[in-house]
Amino acid sequence: MNREIRSNFSRIYDRYAQERDKRGIAPWKIQERNRFLALLKDERKKTLLEIGAGTGRDGKFFNDSGLKVISTDVSSEMVRLCRKKGLAASVMDFYNPGFLGESFDAIWALNCLLHVPKKELPEVLKGLRAVLKPTGLFYMGVYGGSEFEGIWENDFYTPKRFFSFYPDERIKEVVAGFFEILYFKTITLEKGEPHFQSIILQKNGNRDSE
Repeated sequence: MNREIRSNFSRIYDRYAQERDKRGIAPWKIQERNRFLALLKDERKKTLLEIGAGTGRDGKFFNDSGLKVISTDVSSEMVRLCRKKGLAASVMDFYNPGFLGESFDAIWALNCLLHVPKKELPEVLKGLRAVLKPTGLFYMGVYGGSEFEGIWENDFYTPKRFFSFYPDERIKEVVAGFFEILYFKTITLEKGEPHFQSIILQKNGNRDSE
């Protein structure tokens, strides 16, 4: 992702941070969050890295549930809102997680990796895998179901954002180059919108990049 696109995302999310902080949460997102938390507790995971943290709503949920959470976002205003909720948060993008070695038991990434250009997603997944401990868990939630890359004309933000959408089988092929797929589910949303791809992954053994 070039510098201009990254800077554009930072400005967009700074602008919309307060509005996003006031929004409610869709029931299906609550279910996804609860499912992942149950798995983390079953496997006695303790530490979680949240990327694309937004206003810190999910990070606070996991933090309040007993996990040690580090939240990151490209937007300084989003990070400010995370800190306001009592979270340890830093301005950071997912190209450079900024952590050394295998630091975390789990990663939570909800609706952020869909902004990564397709040619760069393997590099990002490799970097995220590197900060997970052995058998670490990774929740990756994105919109998709069809083949698309570029500025999405149906986006309601100004300026419109860059998105990458994948057909279901293709996104599974990409992530399987780096992780074991434990769970994959699609969730149908409003008519005309991409569906949601819910993926739970695990670091397991040696995986080479594609």
